[in-house]
Amino acid sequence: MKKFNLLILVSVLVYLMIALWGGYQVKQSEADKSQFYKVEVNRIYESLSEGTPPDRLDLDSFEYVKKVIYFTAEDLKDRMRAEEFYAAGNKEYLIIKPVFQEQELIGAARFEILEPVYNTQTLLALTEICLGLMELFTLCILLYLKYKFLKPLERLSNIPKELARGHLKEIIKEEKNQYFSKFLWGIGLLKDNLAVAKKRELQLTREKKRLLLSLSHDIKTPLNTIKLYGKALEKHLYAEEADRDHAAHQIGEKAVEIEGFLAEIIKSSREDIIDLQIDHGEFYLDDMIHKVLDTYQEACRIRMTELRIGEHDNILLKGDVERAVEVVENILENAFKYGDGRRIDITFSQEEYCQLVHIFNTGLVVNDTEFNHIFESFFRGSNLQGKPGHGLGLYICREIMQKMDGEIFARREKEGMTFVLVFRI
Repeated sequence: MKKFNLLILVSVLVYLMIALWGGYQVKQSEADKSQFYKVEVNRIYESLSEGTPPDRLDLDSFEYVKKVIYFTAEDLKDRMRAEEFYAAGNKEYLIIKPVFQEQELIGAARFEILEPVYNTQTLLALTEICLGLMELFTLCILLYLKYKFLKPLERLSNIPKELARGHLKEIIKEEKNQYFSKFLWGIGLLKDNLAVAKKRELQLTREKKRLLLSLSHDIKTPLNTIKLYGKALEKHLYAEEADRDHAAHQIGEKAVEIEGFLAEIIKSSREDIIDLQIDHGEFYLDDMIHKVLDTYQEACRIRMTELRIGEHDNILLKGDVERAVEVVENILENAFKYGDGRRIDITFSQEEYCQLVHIFNTGLVVNDTEFNHIFESFFRGSNLQGKPGHGLGLYICREIMQKMDGEIFARREKEGMTFVLVFRI
């Protein structure tokens, strides 16, 4: 973007240079014209000063001076003659100069010259040159935009549609384009991530089906045992009390065994819901805040929600800045769903080598029963009926914070809810 701004600045400078050059050429040509008749006037004046009679001047050899009227000093003393001398003639320019000879005024000369006419051909040529240079520069810009922007965009126009259809085999060629190189790299990375996610999804699906088939087969054995003992007890096949107790005991053991299988099924359904890759590095607190504000400052303005950021030091935190931003964004999304939209406050504090980020939103408070389950997967509050979502937001937040060696916890306030993020310093 900086180079494109530089291109705009260069275009303005080129235009100004061409405009100044054209104006200079016009003024210079006009100045040259005015200098020509001044040279002729000076030549004639020098001849008169040297004593050359006016009637012997050869005016045919001059281009601009067409008439010279000479009055002696005696003639100028007469009022009528003086008025005649200073009278203007038609559309001609008048130049009146006193004539001296040996430091003595001997008369005055009136030079009648034609008005310098500007050469329209020169003006036309200058105009054409300026327009030609501007057209050339405009053409260069259009060609630059065509090959640097329009052509790459045309090639990229089908990539999102192909990715949406699941066509992940196509190779995205990287180009040495200063404007689209990062975009192409990002699209390639997205394609690779989608391919990995699709492969992993298929693998998980196969593993879950294999597990369900295995568990369903394992369940059949204790289930058949329970059925057999149940029928035996129902038909009073056991005459002895010890046999009936043994049967009841076996039914209880097999029920516990089936409960174990069911627990394993539930556990497998909860595991591997998401695959969170964490870049264990460091980032500055302001980097996270600025990334969040880039998205949610405008979102809060549209919702007419007051977003307030507290004072803080730009300290270095441990973790993945992108994942940290994801955590804050998930909490803000929950604030939009659960809150009343009046206010969101983000404040900061430090405690035991940890940076705490407090995110408060006004609105209804979660009840005691639901409060203990808000970080569980697929849990949704009772006040979210009819609203989109899967109940994974806070679960993902907890997983991310714990993988970054941090923590997240919630606190009920009088006017709303506060979520506290704990980052290691």
